[in-house]
Amino acid sequence: MDPRYRPRVGTRPRIGHNPRVAPTTGLIPSTPYVELDRQAWTRLSGSTPLPLTDADVQRLRGLGDPIDLAEVDAVYRPMSRLLNLYVEATTNLHEASSTFLREDSGGTPYVIGVAGSVAVGKSTTARLLRELMARWPQTPHVELVTTDGFLFSNAELARRGLMDRKGFPESYDRRALVAFLSKVKAGHAEVRAPVYDHVTYDIVPNERVVVRRPDVLIVEGLNVLQPARPTPVGSSEFAVSDFFDFSIYVDARASVVRQWYIDRFLSLRSTAFTRPESYFHKYAGLTDDEAVERAGRIWDAINAPNLVQNILPTRSRATLVLTKGANHAVERMRLRRL
Repeated sequence: MDPRYRPRVGTRPRIGHNPRVAPTTGLIPSTPYVELDRQAWTRLSGSTPLPLTDADVQRLRGLGDPIDLAEVDAVYRPMSRLLNLYVEATTNLHEASSTFLREDSGGTPYVIGVAGSVAVGKSTTARLLRELMARWPQTPHVELVTTDGFLFSNAELARRGLMDRKGFPESYDRRALVAFLSKVKAGHAEVRAPVYDHVTYDIVPNERVVVRRPDVLIVEGLNVLQPARPTPVGSSEFAVSDFFDFSIYVDARASVVRQWYIDRFLSLRSTAFTRPESYFHKYAGLTDDEAVERAGRIWDAINAPNLVQNILPTRSRATLVLTKGANHAVERMRLRRL
């Protein structure tokens, strides 16, 4: 990004102010994003409280994600304040629209999408946001749903020849996911979603998570920012992201994420993989060298192509991009201009 457009450290960008022309140069900014370094971002939170404790952070962080309270304070506390402002503004807009249409919609959940690669830490981001946003008085009821539950079952994936493409867009029951979000946005009293078990690596039969008209719904998944698929002339199709009010992409260099994936595989080898019911139980007895080699092969054959072909191209569709360094800390934030 041209440094002339980088906000000065210590200044506060005006949310909602979107000049077409840079005031000092007369040039049109070349990006739809405002870019902030970590220090500038942290200062935006002002007096926003940090209601989480060390114990909360340890409970919420994912395997292989060494996030601590200092990181939550620097990155996620300002983010929760930003989202609080967006929710408040959207609520006011809904009320104005309902008044104009002379209808009582009863409100609709604010939906946040969280996207990014396998092993990049998007699940931790989603869980932290759920905890932080639920502590704001305006949004006490926050729900989290992962799109893993909308994967086709292993039996169905095998029938379709897609077991080696699990996590790719075609491995999801996209119609069911869109129908779920349609009902949530329509204000249905209860909406049910399938449940995925990461130990058995499959959908749990006859088990559902129930979403009951939350103030905020967070939807986390690899491909949630995918655009709508092309359809025959005369027909139309919704994208999952059409139902989002705000979206976050958790980003890092592919080589860095590959190493995080291998590190996580090594940790799982001595924990979840040791359980007899684990789909990956066959890997529990691997040596360190064998485990590193196997994890690298899985990444290179499945996760890397999915990242390059399907996930990374959706980064530019996000409202907010969080870029992590090799130490897992968020170093840079890019917020889409309004």
